[in-house]
Amino acid sequence: MAGASNPRAVSTKIERIATLAKQMPGAQLRTLAHHIDFEWMKEAHRRVRKDGAPGVDGQTAEEYAKNLEDNLQSLLDRAKSGDHYRAPPVRRVHIPKGSGSKTRPIGIPTFEDKILQKAVAMVLEAVYEQDFLDCSFGFRPGRSAHDALQAVWKHTMDIGGGWLLEADIENFFDSVDRTRLREVLNQRVHDGVLIRLIGKWLRAGVLEGGTVYHPDTGTPQGGVISPLLANIFLHEVLDAWWTKDVRPRLRGRCALVRYADDFVMVFETEGDARRVAEVLPKRFEKYGLRLHPEKTRLVRFAKPTASSPPSGGDGGGPTSFDLLGFTHFWGRSRKGNWVVKRKTAKDRFSRTLRRIKEWCRVNRHLRISEQHAALSRKLRGHDAYFGITGNQRALNVLRWRVAKIWRKWLLRRSWKGRMTWDRMNRLLEIFPLPPARVVHSVYRVANP
Repeated sequence: MAGASNPRAVSTKIERIATLAKQMPGAQLRTLAHHIDFEWMKEAHRRVRKDGAPGVDGQTAEEYAKNLEDNLQSLLDRAKSGDHYRAPPVRRVHIPKGSGSKTRPIGIPTFEDKILQKAVAMVLEAVYEQDFLDCSFGFRPGRSAHDALQAVWKHTMDIGGGWLLEADIENFFDSVDRTRLREVLNQRVHDGVLIRLIGKWLRAGVLEGGTVYHPDTGTPQGGVISPLLANIFLHEVLDAWWTKDVRPRLRGRCALVRYADDFVMVFETEGDARRVAEVLPKRFEKYGLRLHPEKTRLVRFAKPTASSPPSGGDGGGPTSFDLLGFTHFWGRSRKGNWVVKRKTAKDRFSRTLRRIKEWCRVNRHLRISEQHAALSRKLRGHDAYFGITGNQRALNVLRWRVAKIWRKWLLRRSWKGRMTWDRMNRLLEIFPLPPARVVHSVYRVANP
């Protein structure tokens, strides 16, 4: 097939880069860009999502593919020739964040830029995956948010809770010090072509409201290469520092779990927790970052005893904490033992209900079978992430709330409003919502 990529050939090159990086830990790698050839670009194109929104040029993946080979060759030639390639600005959009009262800015590159960023990211990933530590989970091959949650669960169970430092980096993607980022990159990757391309993307500018402006700090959240740059930066700022300088100086057991810019630290002793909490803001300030003063806190998370029951109850109290959409708290297992449990965080639960409510409002005049199919897909998609051990109650409550929302908007299909609960229950017998399903079980990988 014309234009098809050769994944096996590219995988061989990636393995060579990874082997070289592993054999030369800490050394500067100066000749990497030559691996990016036409086959590499075709593989980068294959890996890029084709259903994303277009960038400032309005070009879609389908339009780009009409003359794919010529477009990729032109892009490759411009990227390697230096001044002939100019990174276009990213198109900024805002998406709801948290409860919906705030928004998160997302930068959308052009489709062509996504391909080139993916090509460079494939090289950098092969290098830095040899350096990254086990405590980091976000945007890494073969790792997921559920792996991070499992690590937190295991560490808190092994240590027995103790103290937990819940941290939040304020406006991380907009606050990255670009000079510091280049310094971190140059410690490991000193290839002129790659460094020049990354610099162009950082300086490309942002298009918002018809105006292009060039911020002095940050990396656009939403770019293909941005998550990897964030991991590289935070590996130096946090992961390596924790492993080499902090952990050896602590008295009790401890652990760090980081997913992108979200992280928690678990400590066995209060003294260790307070020492790290005192020095952590200074470490981040050294690299131009700031911990959110209100969202960064120490939590007493010790395993409850008969004389000290958990003050957080079933989650949400002072002995609970939130991470990656879940509230973590102590509760009783079926055998009566104290275990760390997780349930859907309140803000995530409310966000899901708001989105379903809006969908039902807009689509209330569709046929019942179509509405049922769409709501079923949404619930299964919810379970794919939130269906974890111990969260069955929240999943069941969600079904009940969705049924109420569905009935509310079916009532508004007509002024007659005849959708009584008796009729709704009969409808649910014909079109039942899918039952709650635990997709991710801790008992498949652990036996507490």
